Amino acid sequence: MQGTRGWIACVGVTMIMGAAAGAGAVGSACEECHAKVTPWLVKDFNRGVMAETMGCADCHGDGHTGADDADQAELPTIATCQACHEDQAGQYLAGKHAKGLLAVQVLPFSHSQPDAFVEGQKGCGGCHTLGIATQDDRKTEARQYYKYGMDCQNCHTRHSFSVAEAREPEACQTCHQGFDHPQWEMWSTSKHGVAYLLDREAHRGPTCQDCHMPEGDHRVRTPWGFLGVRLPEEDEEWMGYRVSVLKGLGVLDAKGQPTALLEVVKAGDLARLDAETFAAERKRITDTCGKCHSKGFYEANIANADKMLKEADKLFAEAIEIVAGLRRDGFIEVGEGEGVYPQLLSFYEVETRAEQILYDMFMDHRMKTFQGAFHINPDYTTWYGYAKMKQDLAEIREISLEMRAAKSP
Repeated sequence: MQGTRGWIACVGVTMIMGAAAGAGAVGSACEECHAKVTPWLVKDFNRGVMAETMGCADCHGDGHTGADDADQAELPTIATCQACHEDQAGQYLAGKHAKGLLAVQVLPFSHSQPDAFVEGQKGCGGCHTLGIATQDDRKTEARQYYKYGMDCQNCHTRHSFSVAEAREPEACQTCHQGFDHPQWEMWSTSKHGVAYLLDREAHRGPTCQDCHMPEGDHRVRTPWGFLGVRLPEEDEEWMGYRVSVLKGLGVLDAKGQPTALLEVVKAGDLARLDAETFAAERKRITDTCGKCHSKGFYEANIANADKMLKEADKLFAEAIEIVAGLRRDGFIEVGEGEGVYPQLLSFYEVETRAEQILYDMFMDHRMKTFQGAFHINPDYTTWYGYAKMKQDLAEIREISLEMRAAKSP
């Protein structure tokens, strides 16, 4: 039996190393060992083109030579990829994905979350490993991975690092789905997504990469930013709504003055804070639209999507002011050091039903309202977004009346 097992093991190694040889891979002692220890990792590496000219040490260094010094294997960083892919790395570092890790590290209450949730990558940290770390803190073993981020490897997944894989919309699906950013669901059920998925070879509809990474540009920035906020705003009515929104986000205080959180928003590139930047990012998107649609058609669609964000902010602003009024008048307890406006960027650390509904209104329903509009998905904008926002506002109004009536003389 022992001999049979040994024969099977040898055959397995031969098959994997044979695949490597077939791909013209550079053989190494690393592969000979890892073909036994992590055989599918070796197979994955040898299915990629980098195996033709590179070995394990090019990315992991040569400090790890055996089972007793595995901790000496270096973990790749953006600098590792930059050595060969300077242009793409430079674009990535100038874009929003490079700040994904920063967004988790600097927002209020991030550090009070369970280790496994953020640093262990079982919650926000699972996607927000993407980016550049701001501190060198390894208080858990998992932090080693969290600290460095995954960078290029999130889209060009290890160890094949396939360009073809990263060009497919599914490469974006892992992070861009679900509660606050269901771009995959919006796109894949839109006419754009359906047209592409029904005939990938014809490429009749645009993919995520077509619109957000034109000509392979790795910056991946959007006109509105994650928060759906831009300054300055020429529409005075909308600017009035936006002041309330910015107060609710904690970026402005109750008097309308900037808070320290404004610098966090700037650092994380979460909003567009000058007209020139917004216009440049909008042009990048509309240039792609113009490859298939007339200028009049896409300008009307973009303008209507902007208007849906305004309509969402109108509902959101009223809800924020109602909750702020409850806090100001003592119906909702205000914690030490807090202002009367709820701080919606502090995860879901709230104590009352009204504040929880407001949080869902912001992170879930407002996001779906305007993101669905830009992803050409009317159903998402309507039933998962705008209608839900109206429901949220109705509930907050009702709760406010009940809370005030309960304490009236």
